[in-house]
Amino acid sequence: MTEIMKDFTDLIARELNLQPWQVFNTLKLMAGGATIPFIARYRKEMTGTLDEVKLAAIRDRNQQLLDIEKRREAILNAIREQEKLTPELEKQLHAAQSLVELEDLYLPYKQKRKTRASIARERGLEPLAKLLMDQGNFHPEEKAAAYIDAGKGIENVENALAGARDIIAEWVNESLPARERIRNLFTREATISSKPVKGKELEGILFQNYYDISEPLLRAPSHRILAMFRGEEEGFLRITVNPDEEKARAQLNRIFVKSENEAGEQVEMAVKDAYKRLLQPSMETEMRALAKQKADEEAIRVFVTNLRQLLLTAPLGQKNILAIDPGFRTGCKVVCLDRQGRLLHNETIYPHPPQSEVSEAVAKIRNLVAVYGTEAVAIGNGTAGRETENFIRKIPFNRPLISIMVNESGASVYSASAVAREEFPDYDVTVRGAVSIGRRLMDPLAELVKIDPKSIGVGQYQHDVNQNALQRSLEDTVISCVNQVGVELNTASKQLLSYVSGVGPGLAENIISYRNKNGIFKSRHELMKVKRFGDKAFEQAAGFLRIRDAENPLDRSAVHPESYAIVQQMANDLNCSISDLIENASLREQIQPQRYISDTVGLPTINDIITELAKPGRDPREEFDLFEFDPNIHAIQDLKPGMVLNGLITNITAFGAFVDIGVHQDGLVHVSQLTNHFVRDPNQVVKLNQKVRVKVMDVDVNRKRISLSMKEAQGL
Repeated sequence: MTEIMKDFTDLIARELNLQPWQVFNTLKLMAGGATIPFIARYRKEMTGTLDEVKLAAIRDRNQQLLDIEKRREAILNAIREQEKLTPELEKQLHAAQSLVELEDLYLPYKQKRKTRASIARERGLEPLAKLLMDQGNFHPEEKAAAYIDAGKGIENVENALAGARDIIAEWVNESLPARERIRNLFTREATISSKPVKGKELEGILFQNYYDISEPLLRAPSHRILAMFRGEEEGFLRITVNPDEEKARAQLNRIFVKSENEAGEQVEMAVKDAYKRLLQPSMETEMRALAKQKADEEAIRVFVTNLRQLLLTAPLGQKNILAIDPGFRTGCKVVCLDRQGRLLHNETIYPHPPQSEVSEAVAKIRNLVAVYGTEAVAIGNGTAGRETENFIRKIPFNRPLISIMVNESGASVYSASAVAREEFPDYDVTVRGAVSIGRRLMDPLAELVKIDPKSIGVGQYQHDVNQNALQRSLEDTVISCVNQVGVELNTASKQLLSYVSGVGPGLAENIISYRNKNGIFKSRHELMKVKRFGDKAFEQAAGFLRIRDAENPLDRSAVHPESYAIVQQMANDLNCSISDLIENASLREQIQPQRYISDTVGLPTINDIITELAKPGRDPREEFDLFEFDPNIHAIQDLKPGMVLNGLITNITAFGAFVDIGVHQDGLVHVSQLTNHFVRDPNQVVKLNQKVRVKVMDVDVNRKRISLSMKEAQGL
């Protein structure tokens, strides 16, 4: 449930350059249980047609502000309990708009462990500290002599002055102007530096690129920051984040050192200590956290973009599939699937060394293709993938048969999962993995939702970023893709159904149970008979669920049931049926959208309905396009600089794109080699699973590194 506060509405509207009513209505809908896909698709009038990105930004910023509000209340209560909450301080706390501001204000009142300053106060040295801070024209040693007390641990004048400086150092550290000025300096001018941990240079050779480097933190790319922090986490690098120390101290001196006398010298000494011992470590921690957060956000953005492209990969569609999980010593696991993805048969063939039972394998494959009416062969792209593809292509079939390499990343994760065990309790992991490969070819989205997105292998430093933020973004992406495509109610798995707007795992289980007991759904309204599927769930989910063979053609479309009456009125006005409207473009052209606008339904919804009638339930994904690797290239040893090859984009990072060219080792097209013009974001140039032409620039067989260029292959 989303909480709404009026102040938040205005603030969020200003920050996101939106109208307050757009933000308020969005938060109100979310507070009522509406999902982002539902709001974006079916409540356009209420939000001013905001897209999913803007809706998520409103939701996330609202949550951030709620978190700040909770922290504000906790701080106010803590200071009240100390009986130190003045009207001025309370006003400042209420005016603070960030956690940083709140924590700076709270710092002097935060319960601390015993510090050098607190010890000095216990010894009665605070009056001396105040005297020094006034920086009058006196001799500090003479004033300090009055505080010598061996019983309190103040043995001499220097002990007294040191204690007073400790108190001053704490004042400097807790000063709002000082913290703001040093924070600004860190933000503008901090440098991130990396050095190897002494004695671990060889052990940490993977991080050799980060030995002895230094660059402005503002310009350091996200992937480099995450790599450096990982090296530090693993104990191979030492990272520092600091501006010029002299400049920092000079800024503090301008605030605190008011006199060029002996007392001023004492204050300057305290300022130096405050910066080195308190302010600098505090600000470095803050800047490192901020840099990590920004790097996380960029890495998550890359991951999310890649995941969306992968989930929306063009499906082959409902075909009889023979799927192969290739292998050498353990053989190739073969499964036959029907057009609904059901497992019909499985066995193992051994066409490769050491068994090399080629003729037996050929006979088995030809027989399976004939018996099960195979229309396409799916081959996993892992170990022995290219060899198996070559083997299949040489088999003489009595009719045309396509064979496609399928990215099997995460298939092993699925095959060992509880989901796979539930689907195939009587089969081992090799069979489950082969089934997953075949189903991925038929419908990548329906199969990939069964796997944790972090296991699919389309990210960058996914294990280093904030896992909660990553999980939330990935779930948003999966939900968005599932609802964008729509889900066939009568064939969808529990996992796929659970991502439908308003459904979730519990209702998905109930839908499957109802389907198993009563047979296929004949209409969307039959959903209301499902246990716990109430009005709210129906409102949120119905538009995204399709029934391919439904009697009402609108049940096959993305038109929401709440709008069926509008479509019926359109048909009545044109003296035709709804089916006629769908099948006849000339009839749709006669629809006058303005006639159907009401207090609750505006032009955006009417236009969406008309658009949907032209292509009811059509899959928004691209058409499947067959792809083939170079038949002469099978291993990295076959590559030579200068070769121009076909490839598939398998991963996109901030520094470039990885391309599968069919040798079991992806090559890297560095961002500088993508095209002839400057590229800030590789996702602007390429997308996942895109078919590309690349030129081999360099091959390092020992390190298994392949350097590729797309721009050098252009025009060749």
